[in-house]
Amino acid sequence: MEIKYTPWRMRYIKRGDVSDEGCVFCAIAAADSSHDAERLVLYRGQYCFVVMNLYPYNTAHLMVVPYSHIADLTALDQAVATELFSLTQRSVAILQTEYAPHGFNLGMNLGRVAGAGIADHLHMHIVPRWNGDTNFMPVIGDTKLIPESLDETYNRLRPHFAVLSSMSGQSAQPDDAPRTASE
Repeated sequence: MEIKYTPWRMRYIKRGDVSDEGCVFCAIAAADSSHDAERLVLYRGQYCFVVMNLYPYNTAHLMVVPYSHIADLTALDQAVATELFSLTQRSVAILQTEYAPHGFNLGMNLGRVAGAGIADHLHMHIVPRWNGDTNFMPVIGDTKLIPESLDETYNRLRPHFAVLSSMSGQSAQPDDAPRTASE
């Protein structure tokens, strides 16, 4: 058996059942922005934030997440939906600039049976794709290789999102951003 080391996953393994800790997205949303780097938050908008996936499908796998704890896409407030899609567009543009992928997978898994790992808090996945990124390793070896560490990816992307923050007039964490699960 071939072993591939993924030391960043140990935090997840030691955490145990996420349901005991509450919603991970609500915890990120409620956290002080001074902890954004350790939580891999790249941008905080008025209604949504952009965060790197801690367990990426591919290099630079991002998620756009509403601050509001909501699972039902049809119940999403129009302003939140608009910002969610706008941040998805901007994230794709930033990834195109920094990584030049050949394509993207974008999507939401709504409900546990649809594959949602965090079914109670909807979020948009943005997965950059390159020709050949699905090679023999995941198909035959049941192993996915991510060629860049999460810290390296964060450091490459953060300046792009900082520019986005300055262009939009958003602070690190807007005072009026909805951040609680009860909203």
